[in-house]
Amino acid sequence: MCLPIRGKIIELHESAGMRMAEVDFGDVTRQTSLQYLPEAEAGDFVMVHVGIAISKADEAEDARIYKYLDQLHEENLALKEEIDHALMFEDIVGSSEALSKILHQVAKVAPSDSTVLILGETGTGKELIARAIHKRSKRADRAFIGVNCAAIPPSLIASELFGHEKGAFTGATQRRMGRFEAANGGTIFLDEIGDLPPEIQIVLLRVLQEREIERIGGNKPIPVDVRVLAATHRDLNTLVAEGQFREDLLYRLSVVPIEVPPLRERVADIPLLLEYFIDRFGKRAGKKFRTIDKKSLKVLQAYGWPGNVRELQNVIERAVILNDPDTLSVDETWFKRKTLQVAAPKLPLSGALLRQEKEMIETALREAGGMVGGPTGAAARLGIPRETLNSKIKKLEIKRYLFKKS
Repeated sequence: MCLPIRGKIIELHESAGMRMAEVDFGDVTRQTSLQYLPEAEAGDFVMVHVGIAISKADEAEDARIYKYLDQLHEENLALKEEIDHALMFEDIVGSSEALSKILHQVAKVAPSDSTVLILGETGTGKELIARAIHKRSKRADRAFIGVNCAAIPPSLIASELFGHEKGAFTGATQRRMGRFEAANGGTIFLDEIGDLPPEIQIVLLRVLQEREIERIGGNKPIPVDVRVLAATHRDLNTLVAEGQFREDLLYRLSVVPIEVPPLRERVADIPLLLEYFIDRFGKRAGKKFRTIDKKSLKVLQAYGWPGNVRELQNVIERAVILNDPDTLSVDETWFKRKTLQVAAPKLPLSGALLRQEKEMIETALREAGGMVGGPTGAAARLGIPRETLNSKIKKLEIKRYLFKKS
């Protein structure tokens, strides 16, 4: 049986829509949910049971109860270990060879504390992979804090990640804990890391090296014990070549890179995904579907899925809403515009023309010092859009870093 532990609330904050508190237990400080004690305020003494404040405490209670905190922590870890290993990937659906390789990598890297860089197109399920890594790590009983770097305005991202002191800037009416502190002891997931502003990249590099942060307006380093998982759909090597992403930060993040395959490379998983989403959205809508129209199944398997699993999920949700129970079908017109974009015909080039095109691009890159964009970049020299040139570089497997000026 776990004993409730007495502690004092020293700070309140919001995390993932939940009211949280930083509670001082004497020798250690822990994050605690106030979901069962919404009236608690800073300065109150509370009783905490398995990470949740369940009642207010009398200040005169025996302080010796603090010693049970570490016992509680160890007991919680032991209970986590009893969870069936199969549940590790409960939200990742599929049995294809491509997906199996990824899950094997996840199982290998999860027990370590290494930084992992998860790569893949939009909608492939990079956050699910990150959560699977956390779930099977030694930090599984602690917080998993997700941050979408692309969704936070550049002016606010430093405060979001590292926190700020009261009066640090206009509007900073009280001290605020950042996401790194909130994830202390657990895992922080930095999604869309490629969109992180250059000035924050420098700070993040220092955090990864020194394992400490400084709140904005503060002058005291704060040690943090956080495992960092990062993800992006962008080509970070391209961003490095263009001067938009720090090369030393890329090395720090990609200790273990994992590339999630797009859905078009997991066609064998589509029937399983269909079954999963039909059951999920069918229950939500109060509908029961026994079969899927054969023609619709062929359409779904033949489509290129530029939006990957997320797009498939949205299509099935729409189909469940619009169909009557028993047989599910999709409308082919939903895919016409997108199919044309994905399957746009391309003129084949002979080997000689491909070699000539590659030589022209390499010459332009050499003259531009490896830069693609900008007025003096290779794209401007060739007279083509930067996106087009990036696509050609990838297709022709040109190593642009070879042309970067040292």
